[in-house]
Amino acid sequence: MTYGFDAPIDRRGTDCIKFDRPELRGRASDLLSYWVADMDFATSPEVVEAICKRAQHGIFGYTDPGPDYYASIDDWCSRRYGWHVPADQVVATPGVVYALAAAVRAFTAPGDAVVIQQPVYYPFSSVVEGNGRKLVVTQLAFDGERYSIDFEELERAIADNNAQLLLLCNPHNPVGRAWSALELGRIADICARHGVIVVSDEIHMDFARPGHEHVPFARISGESGCTYIAAISASKTFNLAGLQTANVVIPDEGLKDVYRATMLASGYSQPNVLGAIATQAAYEYGEPWLSALKDYLEGNWKLLGDMLAARTPELKLIEAESTYLAWIDCRALGYDAKALERFIEDEAGLWLDCGGIFGAGGDGFVRINIATQRAYLERGIDQLCSAAGRALARLK
Repeated sequence: MTYGFDAPIDRRGTDCIKFDRPELRGRASDLLSYWVADMDFATSPEVVEAICKRAQHGIFGYTDPGPDYYASIDDWCSRRYGWHVPADQVVATPGVVYALAAAVRAFTAPGDAVVIQQPVYYPFSSVVEGNGRKLVVTQLAFDGERYSIDFEELERAIADNNAQLLLLCNPHNPVGRAWSALELGRIADICARHGVIVVSDEIHMDFARPGHEHVPFARISGESGCTYIAAISASKTFNLAGLQTANVVIPDEGLKDVYRATMLASGYSQPNVLGAIATQAAYEYGEPWLSALKDYLEGNWKLLGDMLAARTPELKLIEAESTYLAWIDCRALGYDAKALERFIEDEAGLWLDCGGIFGAGGDGFVRINIATQRAYLERGIDQLCSAAGRALARLK
C-alpha cells in the first residue's frame, strides 16, 4: 500500500503547537518549523478508521480499556522485542512525561536525589525539580562522533547522593543512541547494587534504524535484580500525541500499587477513550504503515546527511540509531548558546530546538525533526546550510 508521505498536509488552523500561533512562544510567524517532536504525516488509515467508527457511537463516557487493548500491547512488544508484557503489569497514563513525573512523586520524597544523563529531553529535569527533588546530573561521554555512558561517573553520582531513582532515556533523546544490552546491563548492575529504581522512557523504541535494535530495559534487568518501570506509547510511533495515551509497565506489584495511588492522588483515573482505541488499532493493524514510514525516514536521513556533507561539512550530523530527531554539532560556527539561537532564527529562518535546553553538553548543538515531507525538509536544510556558509565565511 502507498501511504503518500510526500503529500503536503497543511496543519495550520488545527491548533498544532508546531505551526499555529508561534508568537505565543516568542517566535516569528515566518520561520520554518522543525522543533516539536511530532510528525507531519497522517497516521495509519486503520487508526483513523477505528477512531471514526468509535466516534460514530456518539457517547464518550468514562471508559476502561478491555482485554484486547492489553493483548495488543503484549503482542506488539513480544513480537518486535522479545518482551512479554502481561496485562496485570500495565498502567495506562495520559503520556510519558506524566508517567515520569508520577514515578518521581511515587518513589521518592522531597529532597531525594534523582539522576539523569545529559544532554537529555528537557522534561527529565523539570519533573525532578518541579516536584522538589534533588536533580543530579551526569554527563554522557562524547568523542566527537558518538555518545556513550561514563559508568564510573554514574555510579559515583548515585552513591555520593544516595540517589533513589534513575530516569533513563532508552533510546536516548536527543543524541539518538539505542543503548546496547551490554550498556543497559551495566546500568542495571549499578542500580541494583545501590537500590536505585530505574524509570526507562522507551517512547522512541519503534524507530531503530537499519543495523541497530531496540533493547527493552526489561529484557536485561532480571539478571541483576534491578527494580524498574518502563514507559511506552504509540504516540511517537503513530503520531498520536494529541490523544494523550501511554502505558507504564511495572512488574513489581508493590510498586504498581504505590504508582496507582499516586496517580489517583493527582486526580487521574480512566484514559482517553479515543487514545485507547487508537493505540489498540495501531498495534493490531499499523505495522505495514510503520514499515513504510521508516523507509521514508531513511530517505530523509540520507537527504540531510548528503546536503550537510556537500555544503557545510563543518556541521556534523551525529548518527542516530533510533529516532526521527537529528542532532547536529554546530560548534564550528563559534556561537555561544544565545548567539546560536539568534543565528538559527534570524539568519537561517528556522525554528529548531537549540541544544542548551537539553542541559550539560548541549550547547552548540541543534535538534531537527526530520519527520516531515521531503520537500519541506529540503527547504529547511538549504536555509541552514546557506546561513552556516555565510557565518563560516565571516570566520575566515
